[in-house]
Amino acid sequence: MTKDLIIKNINELKSHTSINYGIKTKVEAFTEKIFYTLFDANAPLNESIDELEQQFKEIAALACKKPNALCESGWDHFVAKLPSILKKLNQDAEYILENDPASNSIEEVYLAYPGFYAIAIYRISHELYSQDLLLFSRLMSEYAHRITGTDIHAGAQIDSPFFIDHATGIVIGETAVIEKHVKIYQGVTLGALSVSKEMKNAKRHPTVEKNVCIYANATILGGNTVIGKDSIVGGNAWVTKSVPAKSIVMNTTTTEIKVKEIK
Repeated sequence: MTKDLIIKNINELKSHTSINYGIKTKVEAFTEKIFYTLFDANAPLNESIDELEQQFKEIAALACKKPNALCESGWDHFVAKLPSILKKLNQDAEYILENDPASNSIEEVYLAYPGFYAIAIYRISHELYSQDLLLFSRLMSEYAHRITGTDIHAGAQIDSPFFIDHATGIVIGETAVIEKHVKIYQGVTLGALSVSKEMKNAKRHPTVEKNVCIYANATILGGNTVIGKDSIVGGNAWVTKSVPAKSIVMNTTTTEIKVKEIK
C-alpha cells in the first residue's frame, strides 16, 4: 500500500470527527494556572485573571457547542463563582488539617495533598459542568485523575467541607451526592449498580449523608443507595442497599493469625 493511499484511508476514517487535540494541553495549562491563581500568595491576581480569561475563551471556542456569544459569555459567570469556590476549598483544607494527624500545616495541605488537589479541580470543573461545558469539565477532571489517581466526575454534588485521604484509586460517579463532613479513604468507589445508556439522565450513584466516614477500598453502588448520617463504612465493604443513620458497616470476612512453631 502506498503512502498516498494510507493517508487517504486515514483521512476517510477521521472524517466523522472534528477533534482538535490541542484542547487537551490548553485545558491542562488552564488547570495549573487557576490553581496557582487561587492558592499562591504571590500570584498577581489582575494579570492572572486576564490570562485565565483568554485561556477560557480559547478553550470554549473549541469545546462549547453553543453560539459563540454564549460560549464567551460563560467566562463572566465562571469568574464570578471563583470567590465562593475558594471559600469552600479553604474549608476543605482546614477540615483535612483538623482530621489528618499526619498533616503539619495548612501550607502542606495546599501544596502536597493529592486529595485536596482532586477536590479543588472537582469544584472548579463542577462550575464548568453546570454551564454545560461538558468537554471542558471532563478534560479538567481527567487531568486531575491522571495526576492524583482520583476520578471525581464534575457532575457529582459534593458539599464542603470534604476530606479525601491518600486519594489513590477513588472513583466518584456523575450523580453521586456527598453532604458535609464526609471523610473518604483510598480505593473507595461510589459507583453505579448497573450501567446502560438509557440511564444517562437517572440517578445512578449513591448519596452519602453528613458526618460519614468511608474506609479504604469500600464499594458503594446504586442511585437509590443512601448511607445515613453519622455512619461508618469499614474497609472492603460492599454496599448496594441503603444504610440507616448511625450504622457501622463491616466486611465480615475474618482473618486468622497463627503463630509459627520454631523448630
